[in-house]
Amino acid sequence: MRLHHVQVSCPAGGEDAARAFYASTLELVEVAKPPALAARGGAWFRSADGAVEVHVGVEQEFRPARKAHPAFLVDDLDRVAARLERGGYAVERDALFPGYLRLYTADGAGNRIEIMQPASSSG
Repeated sequence: MRLHHVQVSCPAGGEDAARAFYASTLELVEVAKPPALAARGGAWFRSADGAVEVHVGVEQEFRPARKAHPAFLVDDLDRVAARLERGGYAVERDALFPGYLRLYTADGAGNRIEIMQPASSSG
């Protein structure tokens, strides 16, 4: 079994904030939604290697996910943290997950996002 994608929500009209976070800051590529789903709003993003896909769906009674979250694995946590901070996103680091360096932030809709790097790959 493999994970195909993770979905997070945004409020109606939240697509531009999603693009600013997932495409501009995390450097995922926006991909076209199938025509039958495009009318629902939202946006889909994929990593350049195709290994990570995030679907942002519009939820009419939206509330940000403060506990449930995706965790993205990266090679250079400091580089991602710097991009997040330049983009105006708060970064909270901790060392509570054995074997990993990690940070938490929130996407453009306020959803919790975790970003991790194996501790063995830190410089």
